[in-house]
Amino acid sequence: MRAAVEQRLIGPDQPVVGLLDVAGIRAAAAELWAAFNEVVAPGTPVLHAFAVKAASLVPVLRLLADEGIGCEVASPGELALARAAGVRPEHIVLDAPAKTTAELREAIELGIAVNADNPQELARLDALVRPRTGPGPALPPGPLGLRVNPQVGGGSIGALSTATATSKFGVALLDPGAREWVVNAFTKRPWLTRLHAHVGSQGCPLELMAAGVRATYELAEEINRTVGRQQIDTLDIGGGLPVNFASDEITPDYLDYALLLRDTVPGLFDGRYGLVTEFGRSLIAKSGTVLARVEYAKSAGGRPIAITHAGAQLATRTVFAPESWPLRVMAYDGEGVPKPTGPDGPVAQDVAGPCCFAGDLVAVDRPLPELQPGDLVALLDTGAYYVSNHFAYNSLPRPGIYGFSISGSGKNTRVRFAPVRSPQSLDEIVAESGGEHAGALSGL
Repeated sequence: MRAAVEQRLIGPDQPVVGLLDVAGIRAAAAELWAAFNEVVAPGTPVLHAFAVKAASLVPVLRLLADEGIGCEVASPGELALARAAGVRPEHIVLDAPAKTTAELREAIELGIAVNADNPQELARLDALVRPRTGPGPALPPGPLGLRVNPQVGGGSIGALSTATATSKFGVALLDPGAREWVVNAFTKRPWLTRLHAHVGSQGCPLELMAAGVRATYELAEEINRTVGRQQIDTLDIGGGLPVNFASDEITPDYLDYALLLRDTVPGLFDGRYGLVTEFGRSLIAKSGTVLARVEYAKSAGGRPIAITHAGAQLATRTVFAPESWPLRVMAYDGEGVPKPTGPDGPVAQDVAGPCCFAGDLVAVDRPLPELQPGDLVALLDTGAYYVSNHFAYNSLPRPGIYGFSISGSGKNTRVRFAPVRSPQSLDEIVAESGGEHAGALSGL
């Protein structure tokens, strides 16, 4: 924090910034590989694909690619980001629920893996997959699969529970006739070689996630028995490992989940099936911090309120669903030094953002050292979703984001920063808000 102030990444003219710990991201990637290497049979093809929606930042995707992590994409924009980061087609998986025919065609031509979401999308693939010359089944350039919803239930955050009875994702396996339709769909399409299921995300217990994987594995076994060969050769088990936002402890971790999967679905790791995962938040959340300046300190109804530059435009989920997405807040002085608690102890206060609505609060009645103008607040564990998925309320500019590395210790400590995304300019805000068409409506 001190280095960010000293190097002028944050100050009166740049009152909010996102910081990413490069070593922390690399360590998370290494832990993911190590956890699954512990349980998979030697020689098993494994692709860990980062869910790009969690941090749609090209330098982050490149950093993860350097650590052997591919990309799971859910839009043309996310695919473009993955390609700009240099991620190879065979390390990209497309999982959007509303893919257009043009998007499917591009994916097939590029040779990236595609998981169809529903029967209508599968029919589109039928028309796009080109048979090879001569007799025999169609051979698409990249792997094609089908997403299924095992309907095992939801977690504590309904909006992130993707395996409920009425989830919009995938083919609902427990609906009347659905399982039989899926088996028949594979029987008719020798080029369909993958099953995909993603049970949920934050708020979903590991046991629920493992139950969804088990249901998907059992379906793959049934399909392969029916067709009489190993047609399904890869299972995509999604991601969704929850993150502990209450402390610095990383719990659960990847090994917890991998060992639970080994116990719950032993056949998953015996070498017959390749494996794809799609973790996002858990790879990067703990490595991010939003640092914001306190512009004013006031009170209302006897409660102190710190007005900062980090609110709903960054911490969107926390502001609109604070029970599900609470964040830890730390207080620093204007030099980036941790602010001590006064002689009377911490002061319960609200930490508010800059947006023009009353509910723009990232913390309510939170005990902290009393904040004053010029102080800094840090929102912890904000590496995923917070720094990259900006909410453009009030046309507030997107903040700059910087990765950092630390070397040395004590007086010899050195902090180096590298730009990840430049701060958005006012000209850029005007341009993306139709500035070039300013007079278009006046002439109608």
